[in-house]
Amino acid sequence: MRQSWVYIDGEAVEVGSVQHDAKVYIMPDIAPYKSMADGTMITGRAMHREHLRKHNCFEVGNETMTSRAPVVKDTRREVLSAQLANMSHSQANKLMDRMRDNQRFTNNPHREK
Repeated sequence: MRQSWVYIDGEAVEVGSVQHDAKVYIMPDIAPYKSMADGTMITGRAMHREHLRKHNCFEVGNETMTSRAPVVKDTRREVLSAQLANMSHSQANKLMDRMRDNQRFTNNPHREK
């Protein structure tokens, strides 16, 4: 049983109560509609499901959500870019200086091999 109340001058007054019996509710068939995919008239749930399957469609809001695995950064440029983004300015400068020194040392044509 469900009761409804209204406050009048700060006092709760019962408006009425509704008795709900445990009954079976049979959902009615869907109203006919015109398909946006091919223009045919869809007249029932079974026809609706068949139409969705035939045209490889789905109802928005009824699809199941699947969790995705995080994207693995497999290219060197993406990994280095992410590492550089997480560095402080001074750390990035030290790294760049080290790379420049290494480049000068390894590409020096006067260096003995």
